[in-house]
Amino acid sequence: MSLSNLSPVMGNPKFCKNSISSNRTDQILRKNLIALLQKSKHMNHARSIHAKIIRKGIDQDPFLVFELVRLYCKISSIEYATKVFHCTENPNVYLYTALIDGLVSLGLHSDALNLYTKMVNELIFPDEYAITSVLKACSLLLDLDYGRGVHCQVVKSGLGLNRSIALKLIELYGKCGRLEDARNLFDEMSERDVVACSVLITCYFDHGLTQEAMSLFNKLQSSDTVYWTAVIDGLVKNGELNKGLEIFREMQAKNVKPNEVTIVCVLSACMQLGALELGRWVHMYMNKCNIKMNRFVGGALINMYSRCGDIDTAKLLFKELEEVRDLTTYNSMIMGLAMHGKSIEAIELFREMIIMRRLRPNGVTFVGVLNACSHGGLVEQGYEIFQSMETQYGIEPQVQHYGCIVDLLARVGKLEEAYDFIGKMGVPLDSRMLCSLLSACKIHRNAKIGDRVAKLLSDRDFTESGAYIMLANYYASSGRWNYAAKVREKMEKEAGMLKEPGCSSIEINSIIHEFFSGDLRHPQRKRIYEKLEELNYLTRLQGYVPETELALHDVEDDRQKEWALAVHSEKLAICYGLISTEPGTTLRIMKNLRICNDCHSMIKLIAKITSRKIVVRDRNRFHHFENGVCSCKDYW
Repeated sequence: MSLSNLSPVMGNPKFCKNSISSNRTDQILRKNLIALLQKSKHMNHARSIHAKIIRKGIDQDPFLVFELVRLYCKISSIEYATKVFHCTENPNVYLYTALIDGLVSLGLHSDALNLYTKMVNELIFPDEYAITSVLKACSLLLDLDYGRGVHCQVVKSGLGLNRSIALKLIELYGKCGRLEDARNLFDEMSERDVVACSVLITCYFDHGLTQEAMSLFNKLQSSDTVYWTAVIDGLVKNGELNKGLEIFREMQAKNVKPNEVTIVCVLSACMQLGALELGRWVHMYMNKCNIKMNRFVGGALINMYSRCGDIDTAKLLFKELEEVRDLTTYNSMIMGLAMHGKSIEAIELFREMIIMRRLRPNGVTFVGVLNACSHGGLVEQGYEIFQSMETQYGIEPQVQHYGCIVDLLARVGKLEEAYDFIGKMGVPLDSRMLCSLLSACKIHRNAKIGDRVAKLLSDRDFTESGAYIMLANYYASSGRWNYAAKVREKMEKEAGMLKEPGCSSIEINSIIHEFFSGDLRHPQRKRIYEKLEELNYLTRLQGYVPETELALHDVEDDRQKEWALAVHSEKLAICYGLISTEPGTTLRIMKNLRICNDCHSMIKLIAKITSRKIVVRDRNRFHHFENGVCSCKDYW
């Protein structure tokens, strides 16, 4: 039973012992006021009813006080709710529960725990509703010690077998990493149904224990949509994208109807895989399932289309959502435009959002629009927007915002200015920011600034292999093989990391085909390498010369270096796309690393020779290759 159903229960003698009015007229008045409070949704209306209650001298009526506190919490006026509570003589457990629940719902979790402590100290015995609310607060705060104290109190009180409390305890222990305790509680439950399984499965997924989660899922088959969605969501969040899509297909086979959350989870998997064809099918499938297009689903579709390379469809969808656009929708579209190098459009959309829609931007908005400035080399606009964060919107720049400015300056060759900028920042240096600057130093051949940045980078401990590789590549590009070897040795032996292998994928007939550098696993490998040899010959006729200095291996044979470049994963994916699709079909390639200069140069010529449009998503942005040119204008 939820808090909204407590009013009838409060008719017991204990609750009514402080009731002021008992005659029929007062009962009718109280009933009418309670009805008004339950229907009210606005502050002015709430204050008007509250004033009438005070004028009538019934401001201590427990029914009315309870509804007043609930109403003020519902309309996010916690200050008024707290004042009403403190003005009440001898508040009972229901009133405490209403305010605790309100504090939790408004994110004031520590205040909720403090109020619960006060209630216990006042020797007011908590009921299951107060306990579930306070356990929820403990879960959100990850306050295991306080939660354990409540658990002990529950056991002593005899409420230990209460199902709702047991579920909240499982959630608490799971979120705090006490999975054995969570599992023991689950095993002790007399009713281990879909809801209980969903809670424990989510705990397993939150800690990356996908096998344990799937084992529990397989033991209990159900047609509950939330249950299936929890599994799909957990798999997608843990990077098990194909497995998540497999569960979605199984869900369809069992005629379990998805909801909008299911669709968003599946679209997220499509987005990360670059599975545009499957994403389009999911979009059409929504109509069959009567899933309405709202901000939530619309934003997910915009993300999917833009990050799978179809920015035009993303823009059409954005227009369709004109009546329901919110900040999140704008952020998704701005980020998408930035990734596709449509810098001016992204800035115009940013202006529309703040001027026409009067929406207040947040930190995510500024990351998107500053990225757009960076990809377009728009230095003045970038500085202006960066400065407006604090001066106009009171948003303190974070490391990712500073990183955008460093990247912006570095890309246009203002390396000394970028280096001076990182020395004046109000946040700690970030390895990604330094890698961006070091890469620009390599491109612009500025060893003076590059060596300074390399020193800053080498003095730091990294959490991912990319920074080590960037540093090693910088030294190798100038022939300092001993330095490069030392960096790789530090990465592998001291940090225990391995280089992330370059991987590219292409979707053909809704099937994702993955390729690594020099890959020989594909069934069509013979035809793929034949096409690669053909393209090498044709591109050389067009003036292509392999950039062997980019083959960062300490070998003297140029033929070995040329071969190392020739078999990069994106080239293999393109070759497979060319032999597997009709002439004129756009090829969309997803790559996990930044595209190298050699591949970039060659793909421009491949697009020209084959009369194809080739879209490549690398770690930083999208490249649209067509007629021998790239949308990034060789600036990435």
